[in-house]
Amino acid sequence: MASFSGTVRHNDLEGGFFELHTNDGDSYRLQGASGLTAGAKVVVHGTIESGGFGLQMSGPAIKVDKVEPA
Repeated sequence: MASFSGTVRHNDLEGGFFELHTNDGDSYRLQGASGLTAGAKVVVHGTIESGGFGLQMSGPAIKVDKVEPA
């Protein structure tokens, strides 16, 4: 399991979903996370899903195990 630090953003595409925009400039869909708020600074613990793009076509996803405030 890896950790990713960044800011949560809401993407309105395909009904809406949350993304993590990391401090390193990467962007990931957040899969399986709940209770998120756009603009929150967080540390996400999880694994990058291999297998390409999902329906949202926004890039790789992190399968979230835990989210904590940064």
